[in-house]
Amino acid sequence: MNFDFDTITNRSDSFAAKYELAVKRNKPVDAISLWIADMDFPTAPCILKELNDRVSHGIFGYSRQTERYYNAVKKWFAERHNFEFSEEDIINTPGVCFAISCAIKAYTEKGDGVLIQRPVYYPFFNTINCLDRKVVNSPLIYRNGKYEIDFDDFESKIKNEKPKLFIFCSPHNPGGRVWTKEELMRVSQICLKYNVIVVSDEIHADITFRNHKHTVYSLLSEEAALNSIICTAPSKTFNLAGLQFSNIIIKNKNLRQKFVKEYNCTGYDEPNLMGLAAATAAYENGGEWFDAVKKYIQENIRFTEDFLSENCPRIKVCEPEGTYLVWLDFSDFTEITDAEISKRILYKAKVWLDCGTMFGKEGSKFQRINTATPRSILKEALTRICNEFRAGD
Repeated sequence: MNFDFDTITNRSDSFAAKYELAVKRNKPVDAISLWIADMDFPTAPCILKELNDRVSHGIFGYSRQTERYYNAVKKWFAERHNFEFSEEDIINTPGVCFAISCAIKAYTEKGDGVLIQRPVYYPFFNTINCLDRKVVNSPLIYRNGKYEIDFDDFESKIKNEKPKLFIFCSPHNPGGRVWTKEELMRVSQICLKYNVIVVSDEIHADITFRNHKHTVYSLLSEEAALNSIICTAPSKTFNLAGLQFSNIIIKNKNLRQKFVKEYNCTGYDEPNLMGLAAATAAYENGGEWFDAVKKYIQENIRFTEDFLSENCPRIKVCEPEGTYLVWLDFSDFTEITDAEISKRILYKAKVWLDCGTMFGKEGSKFQRINTATPRSILKEALTRICNEFRAGD
């Protein structure tokens, strides 16, 4: 099939946070919105058909997973990631952040340390703080345009701070790293050595580029599989975030029982009917659409790199190995602060991005841009930014 990713879809008046929050957050309503991590493309036709069938049916009662869903999700992960699991290993939650909150409550007590690696997706440390746990940070190292794990600091923080849980972003948001198997093995060895449970956020697992291949944390070893919670969802892969449906895979029966206990305490039981239907259709028949949209996004990323190199080379690109989020490096602009950079992008260039400091102080002098949008929108946004920050301003 041929898919059209160039046509602009008007998302105003569609309950889209990407646009509806502008006024509430005092952002210019005419700014190009490329901050939040969803796509500006309609989802796969097979998913739309499934959802239309549910709407036409007209009954939206309580829902339950069926063999059709289980077969679809297991087939997707077996074929795409060589990752196999049983039905009993899967817990469906309204989202990965919901699952991370449950995991923190299930495996730690108030005051316990929870390890993260900043700069990282900010709900990690916000949730830790909200639950009265202690954030233990082992910062990533930014070297030669990419992030690396500081394994000496990583082990030292675990040894000295004694966190009980590590929330691991794999692939990494916002840095776009797809961790190698060798890096993952070192993480696993250290966490097993000190009995630190790993919550691996793998929501971007499908979106990797070139020769970079995502390794599911559970595949490292039997010990790693029994010491981890794998958080996945169709939301990034198929642009279904608003349907609130995630697949949390826990192979360790004891860890799974503790997680389910906390999950049950939330009062959430039946999965979202439309989320369940969309996920089933996506994993059954959405592969062709996904392969096409990933190719388009990869071309958008290449376009971003080339455009900035030609028009404003002072803005560097941390080339993503995965995810559709590009980490823009403004560190050459030593003469202005993070606040001034953000202010100029938003109020002068009229483009809404995520400021790097949202992801921790380690994100200073960075901005995150979402490239999952029609190329004409991306080009206009980059043109505005370059016009504002062009050398010699």
